[in-house]
Amino acid sequence: MKINLFSLSQRPAPIRLGCFILSLLLPWLPYAAAVYITVKDDENTRTILTMGILAVEFLFLLPWWSKYIHQQTPAFRHYGLEFTRKNGVELLRGVAIGLISILVLFALQGIFGWLVFQQPSFSMVQLVLEGLLTGLGVAFAEELFFRGFIYDELQRDYNSKSVVWATAIIFAVLHFIKPLPVIISTSPQFLGLVLLGLACVWAKRSCRGRLGLSIGLHGGLVWGNYILEVGKLIKYSGTVPQWVTGVNNNPLAGVMGLLSLLLLALWMRQKQLTVNSKQ
Repeated sequence: MKINLFSLSQRPAPIRLGCFILSLLLPWLPYAAAVYITVKDDENTRTILTMGILAVEFLFLLPWWSKYIHQQTPAFRHYGLEFTRKNGVELLRGVAIGLISILVLFALQGIFGWLVFQQPSFSMVQLVLEGLLTGLGVAFAEELFFRGFIYDELQRDYNSKSVVWATAIIFAVLHFIKPLPVIISTSPQFLGLVLLGLACVWAKRSCRGRLGLSIGLHGGLVWGNYILEVGKLIKYSGTVPQWVTGVNNNPLAGVMGLLSLLLLALWMRQKQLTVNSKQ
């Protein structure tokens, strides 16, 4: 068994990634299928039950992989998840940057007359707390997987520039594992996901590998969008085409959202270059 595990660690990154993902999905797929069969007409409950278990499974599998495939411990610290004051401060800073970025994006569109703000559809306190928990939960899982695990596997085999772009593109591609009609209808957001991936990987690199800033940045963006979209706080006026504000009302699929993410990514890249110049 030890020989097989050592042999796997010497395989190319795509093979290692494939083996890990198969190990993650094979026990999960029968469970997910059972949930989709038994839980009907409630997509939110399905998502919570299936993705929650997948996230828990990932958190158990990752330390095992790190220890027995790469002989690397402690696993979570190695992948950038440090429980330190510095990482905590970076997390809070990232949340603030992400939240302010999304609020500024929609505020500008409101000033231009492209949307109008409305009263929330339910309790604002509930909306803010649910959005915060959702944003941080999504960001924690995705950043640990994409900017932690996948980033680490790629950097073992490839140069720095290739790792940055490959991590961002893989992040975007895996968000598009959907039925073909859905892929076609949501395709404009692909570039937005790439830019978000770049911003998060440069955020990680600007913090010398710590994930606090990237988790906060990602979580803040999700939090702000959750408050506005789920609370139905905005309504587009239709004075400009959807490709400006976002196709299907998705800010990742519009010129304004893409410009905002581009500026955010360039800012994170500049932070990384500044850190590198001081080393």
